[in-house]
Amino acid sequence: MNMGSEVKKSTLKRVDMAEGKNCVVKNRTYNLTTEEEKYYILLKKYARILAPFYDTVFGFLSLGRGSRLRDKVVDFTSARNGSRILDVCTGTGKQAFAFAKKGYDVTGIDLSEDMLKLAKKKNKYKNVKLEIADATNLPFEDNSFDVSCVSFALHDMIPTIRERALKEMIRVTKPKGTIMIIDLALPKNKISRFLVYNIFKLYEPYYTEFIKSDLETLLKKSGIEIEEKLPVLFGAGRIIKGVNIDGE
Repeated sequence: MNMGSEVKKSTLKRVDMAEGKNCVVKNRTYNLTTEEEKYYILLKKYARILAPFYDTVFGFLSLGRGSRLRDKVVDFTSARNGSRILDVCTGTGKQAFAFAKKGYDVTGIDLSEDMLKLAKKKNKYKNVKLEIADATNLPFEDNSFDVSCVSFALHDMIPTIRERALKEMIRVTKPKGTIMIIDLALPKNKISRFLVYNIFKLYEPYYTEFIKSDLETLLKKSGIEIEEKLPVLFGAGRIIKGVNIDGE
């Protein structure tokens, strides 16, 4: 989940995103809009409250299929042995750990200290590194990873933050590298569609905008060529496997 109040600049200077009015990304300065300032403040509070219950809530919403879903993402990724994996908005680390148990070198980043504190307590893998970082300003060199993955976090972002996060994932992923997007969707069945939509919109502040947006068009516009798609959670979720064509 992309949460918190702190962003690491490419100059290594740190800025409080919840209170500051500007940010540096790749040596470019941009002003935060009022909406973006509110976003960082809200997500920081949301993370602090949700962190102790996040895995329980996710388990409930995934109908007890959370662990199998994480493993399915790893299998669907089909990364080569020795691949370096970046898990963006890692939260409590469950997706990062799923990659790690298959032997991959994994880095998980999140802005929430509360989430990362739990992830570090649960981490039993020597091949996992967990760092505080903002998805819109990743502290890694270009082309650092073979695979970049973001799970159930894009729907928690406002559009401008979502676009920047995707651009940063592309930047740090090698040309022809894999980009994995796992997030919410709507079932085809009308009744299920109605129930899923109305349940999630009760507590997810940016869900309505996200679910009505054209995610696949955004991915293509960002420089991600979609290779495969897989519906999960009875259609309430989706796994999208893409290729970084932006760096070709």
